[in-house]
Amino acid sequence: MVAHRMRELARLPAERLRFVRGVLTDIDDTLTCDSAIEPAALDALHRLRTAGIDVIAITGRPAGWSEPFALAWPVAAIVAENGGVMLRNGAGRLVREYAQPEAERRANAERLAACAAAVLREVPGATLAADSAGRLTDIAVDHGEFAHLDAARIEQVVAVMRRHGLTATVSSIHVNGWIGTHSKWTAAQWAVPRCTGAPLDVHAWLYVGDSTNDQLMFEHIPLSVAVANIARFVPELDVLPAYVTRGERGAGFAEAADALIAAQRAP
Repeated sequence: MVAHRMRELARLPAERLRFVRGVLTDIDDTLTCDSAIEPAALDALHRLRTAGIDVIAITGRPAGWSEPFALAWPVAAIVAENGGVMLRNGAGRLVREYAQPEAERRANAERLAACAAAVLREVPGATLAADSAGRLTDIAVDHGEFAHLDAARIEQVVAVMRRHGLTATVSSIHVNGWIGTHSKWTAAQWAVPRCTGAPLDVHAWLYVGDSTNDQLMFEHIPLSVAVANIARFVPELDVLPAYVTRGERGAGFAEAADALIAAQRAP
């Protein structure tokens, strides 16, 4: 049961943003629309970098999909596959790090393949995500990007994944499954020290997301913000973010970025 209601971002006191040093953010339907980053979001990322505010994106997207953006976008890192792989721009060269050692990843690959086959066999209409070729540590089933699964079949996919011992989460476009205890929350705890040299202080970071797989972050980061398109997921959420923007997707992210920058510029 949801313990509180979301407040409009405009009601967030500026003084609470004065000492925020960085932004953690989801990507799909938070920065993007139809799988492409929205101009408003990209402009906001540039403004945050100019203001000296670090941005780390944490996504269910695969490493292969994320690699060019880790090099091109003004972000400190992208942590892909829900915490499985971290990608950073090291002076124009892609730096890749993993949450699990190579031997463990190899052993998990067979289990992941078996689970994917079971999902396709048991759930009518299920298809693997179009970006599956770029996945190194997880599997993903499309429910809202190029294919459509209703709520009952999404639940079937989750049930099959969990029966195979996978952690399963539902994003705005995919059902993601992986083996291990990593998550968006552990990704934040891993990426912030690697990128900044300081441990994660939950009071010094803002989180922006849009769907059910952002709940751990909404729970752990007090200054949590959802873009307005979270509305369709609210009935399914056990934990709500503290605030919600008026704008959807990239426009909503830009709204949060502008509020943060304005608060830090104020005398």
